[in-house]
Amino acid sequence: MAEISLVGHWAGLTALAVFLLAYALVIAEEATQLRKSTPVMAAAGVIWALIGVAFVQTGQAELVHDRAMEVIADYGELLLFLLVAITYVNTLEERRAFDALRARLVARGFSYRRLFWMTGVLAFFLSSVLDNLTTTLVIGAVIMTLGRDNARFVTLGAISTVVAANAGGAFSPFGDITTLMVWQQGKLDFFAFFALFLPSMVNWLVPAAILAAALPPGAPSPSSEMVRMKPGALGVAVLFAATIATAVLFRNLLDLPPALGMMLGLGALQLWAHALSRLGGRRRDAEMVLDSFHQMSRVEWDTLLFFFGIIFAVGGLGVFGYLALASEGLYLGLGPTSANTLIGMLSAVVDNIPLMFAVLKMNPAMSEGQWLLITLTCGVGGSLLSIGSAAGVALMGQARGVYTFASHLKWSWAIALGYAAAIGLHLWLNAALF
Repeated sequence: MAEISLVGHWAGLTALAVFLLAYALVIAEEATQLRKSTPVMAAAGVIWALIGVAFVQTGQAELVHDRAMEVIADYGELLLFLLVAITYVNTLEERRAFDALRARLVARGFSYRRLFWMTGVLAFFLSSVLDNLTTTLVIGAVIMTLGRDNARFVTLGAISTVVAANAGGAFSPFGDITTLMVWQQGKLDFFAFFALFLPSMVNWLVPAAILAAALPPGAPSPSSEMVRMKPGALGVAVLFAATIATAVLFRNLLDLPPALGMMLGLGALQLWAHALSRLGGRRRDAEMVLDSFHQMSRVEWDTLLFFFGIIFAVGGLGVFGYLALASEGLYLGLGPTSANTLIGMLSAVVDNIPLMFAVLKMNPAMSEGQWLLITLTCGVGGSLLSIGSAAGVALMGQARGVYTFASHLKWSWAIALGYAAAIGLHLWLNAALF
């Protein structure tokens, strides 16, 4: 049975209004103190209720059920994958792995210039494995400690960190929620993402070189702070790497969802935690005890439920026909290169997750090079403004009053040059993929 478009139907128009209202409440989260997951979850429920009413009237109830199950499968894969990844990150944090990294950098006594480049490189590569938010908070803590007596270094280092973390996440399937969605949907092979390595690096290097020219001279006072990781930290790091490798092998060799490989890794983490706890009990060493279920309980459910609301709300708008309408206007009207570039710029204002999910649901006929382009632009476009990514928003809270919307906006022109350079390099370097 062919689907019908209900773009102009009362139910479709109501659903669109509900989604826009919910997203306005997400944007106003700080003012309303309403968690961002609440309005989008409510909107998702209302939108699918409207779908049920409208499509039952048109005799397409079975089709709606099938579409709903597709969205549930999409979210289920994403939820399981992120649940394991975040649990590993929480466990590394509990084992003081990130604190030890910060302490070692602080104790080195490097100059501001050298620290600027070191923290940027670390943010770029760490975010390809960790998410950009965690990476930014870890490196942001380093910058705040090093620059406690120099606000200018903190401001420039924070901008560099946000750009580097977003750029580093764009060339890895694990680096960002958007790249993970593209990989799980089968639009790009795991190793195809690495074609974006150089464009992503240029996206950070161009503004970083400009920012470096404005760095203050001198060096911060070295610190003698020593932080020792808890027992088992290195084992957790090894298991995390093995879990990622398992997820890749499940996808590439067995044609199974990567989330299954991640769940195998979660089982391995629980066995490691059990072994550490038993050994710690015998040695009466409280630091050795590791409760993996407690680390799972620390997962940021507001974020995971926000993803649920967004995926179901956007998926519902797709059922009404709005995504097909948008796809026709963007990809047929403007062409894929212009459309993907514009969507990336839009991600500086609108969260990149609903934008990428919308593109995936539009499913425009695009070459591998164009899928790589939208992955790049959606990943790095949020760096144009401090509010354009979770990394920027979190760092504004961490470095309150020093790294601000205005201080970031002052250098947006330099970040835009990096954005343009990255796109240009991708179009030239990966021309054979278009």
